[in-house]
Amino acid sequence: MIAVNVQGLLHTTHATMPHLLKAAGDGLREVADIVNISSIAGRKAWANYGVYNLTKFGVNGFTESLRQELADRHVRVGVLEPGAVDTELGSHNNDTIHAEILNPFNEQHERLAPDDIADGIAYMVTRPRHAAIAELWVMPTDQA
Repeated sequence: MIAVNVQGLLHTTHATMPHLLKAAGDGLREVADIVNISSIAGRKAWANYGVYNLTKFGVNGFTESLRQELADRHVRVGVLEPGAVDTELGSHNNDTIHAEILNPFNEQHERLAPDDIADGIAYMVTRPRHAAIAELWVMPTDQA
């Protein structure tokens, strides 16, 4: 998790930042966008999810720092924080932890699909130039 959620984010940002700054500075785009994907776990800590919470708090902190650093460089930075999402990573959950934390959530809410995350990203990057979204929560709707 640390390699993907933290190191992956740092390496990807480092590799793409010169291109985003150049595009924004050359006027090729009015503004460049960075949308980092985090989790509601970046806002709420759960017992037995220490490393996961650590990485998501790190994504949120890094994103906020980057947003402040790039505020006047024509690069908008935001974080998308989804609720429960169905991905292939769900199969790696510890059953005890899964039952204790996620099952109550799943009983009250539908799970998001990857397309829901894509919709959230599209919303963030197609907003008007003057609009800033530092964070966007994408939550499942309550089941009827």
